[in-house]
Amino acid sequence: MAAGGRAGGAVYRSRDPVRNLRLRVRIQRVSSARPLLPQAPPPLAGPRGPELLGLTGRGAPGGGGGTGAAAVTGPSPAGAGRPPAPEEDEEEEAEVGWQEKLFSQLEVDLYQHASACRTPLERRYREEILRLERAGGRKNCRIFTYTDHDRFTDLEEHCQKVTDSDHEVPSYLAERMANVRRRRQDRRPVEASSLKSKIITWEPSEEFIKNNHVINTPVQTMYIMGDLGPYGKLGHREYEHVLCTIKVDGNGVITVKPDFTGTEGAYRIELDGEKREVWKYTVENASAQVQPEEEEREQCVFRDLYGRHKECLSGLVGSEFEMTLPGTLRLFVNGEIVSAAGYEYDNLYVHFFVELPNQWSSPAFQQLSGVTQTCATKAVGWDNVAYFCYPFTLEMFFTQGDESEDTLPQWPVLYFEVLSLDFWQRYRVEGYGSLVLPASPGLHMLTIPTWRPVELGTVAELRRFFIGGSPELEDLTYVRIPSTFKGERLSRLGFRTKTTGSVTFRLYCLQQSKAFLETSALRQRMRSVLDRLGGFGQQSSVYNVLEAFQRARRRMQEARESLPQDLVGSSASAVHRLQEP
Repeated sequence: MAAGGRAGGAVYRSRDPVRNLRLRVRIQRVSSARPLLPQAPPPLAGPRGPELLGLTGRGAPGGGGGTGAAAVTGPSPAGAGRPPAPEEDEEEEAEVGWQEKLFSQLEVDLYQHASACRTPLERRYREEILRLERAGGRKNCRIFTYTDHDRFTDLEEHCQKVTDSDHEVPSYLAERMANVRRRRQDRRPVEASSLKSKIITWEPSEEFIKNNHVINTPVQTMYIMGDLGPYGKLGHREYEHVLCTIKVDGNGVITVKPDFTGTEGAYRIELDGEKREVWKYTVENASAQVQPEEEEREQCVFRDLYGRHKECLSGLVGSEFEMTLPGTLRLFVNGEIVSAAGYEYDNLYVHFFVELPNQWSSPAFQQLSGVTQTCATKAVGWDNVAYFCYPFTLEMFFTQGDESEDTLPQWPVLYFEVLSLDFWQRYRVEGYGSLVLPASPGLHMLTIPTWRPVELGTVAELRRFFIGGSPELEDLTYVRIPSTFKGERLSRLGFRTKTTGSVTFRLYCLQQSKAFLETSALRQRMRSVLDRLGGFGQQSSVYNVLEAFQRARRRMQEARESLPQDLVGSSASAVHRLQEP
């Protein structure tokens, strides 16, 4: 449930409204530095009021250390007419709700003056303090709170340090994160005209990038404080200490620092100075427990909600799972052309298409070709890289035929060419390449090298640079074996090429077939092509071995047919003698 150390804080998640959160805080002095004889309380000159009150806290208008009217140290739990008794000043307990405001002695002294209230929040605090005075005074003495709207919360978040070093300099990210909550409170609605004119920032500056890459999660903060001043000197900033910090974000995550007091005992605070006083305090979760009938009612509501959500999803997806026909393999490919690197010119784009071999087909709506956007390159190390991040989707079917029982099927091939645009919108061929779609399902990252045809001489390169023309293939399938080739040998003698850059693909492959559901039955006969597709990742190596074996077998048969019959018979007998033991 909790994450983190005890003193370092803990993280909780709650589905209930945060307004139901309540905490019980108890503070007690362990070693007292109070004089043996209590000091006499200062006299009161008539009823309290702004005209008769002298302030003792720092920052109070007109308060110079009690040189004017009599100073009031604060009300007691019993009433506002006398200071707390020595025995009442040693220990205090308070139960605080979420964002519940408990005023400190400093705030009581400060906000009783109308001239000190400048904001609507401070004026509201003044009204609440006067209302409490008329009702008999505040009930708390040393324990008070700062809510999310108080000025202390802004200052505390802005000055928050990561380490305990005195020479720590906050980073840019730490300063921006400290201003997240303040920006959220001060933001104003954006005009529609400005939205239309600033949809895309074509040339973002470094400052713009830094300012817009900060996580802005709505968080509310509350501080439970303790006034640990000596007896009779409450209401000074230097004696205020944070007892507990509570932060709640919009996802129901509650961060409590330090964690609730458990079996390990209370927390201790040791004050600096000549008289080192020690205080201990506890923080407990005092939220009301849910009654069994209410919990059951809540579970019923959640079950009903989840049931309706499941019915909605079932209505969108359907009750029947689409299956392929028997003897058919469906192949899904969610691909992405990630980048192209190592090319000579800038402003690159990629044209690609997929060739389906025999017994492969695709739906009528499926597009088997595409063109990426034109992308400028960026220097990364020694290469110029163009990041396309161009997605595409392919859906294909393989249908098993009678003649393919004992042969391995050919796999679809993706052909592509990389081109560049010059200033006059003329294109140049930068490279050709191809890749066989992966036969195994899952994620595949492939980097394919490319080449382009070249002509000998300087004239061809000058023509390529100035005019934009360059040799190119009429048929992209010539990258591998052309689809129109019917002979036995493909000669490329005299065809000059040049190695260029490389293109990176990211492919997510998914295969679906009824043969995968019937593997137990198909294992009895390993003759089905679809049954072998489950381990099709080894197709390339197996296919190459079979081809080499078939070629060697044909050459042996041709050699035997060309030899005289008597030599064939003698060689056969020699082989027979070698096989004898």
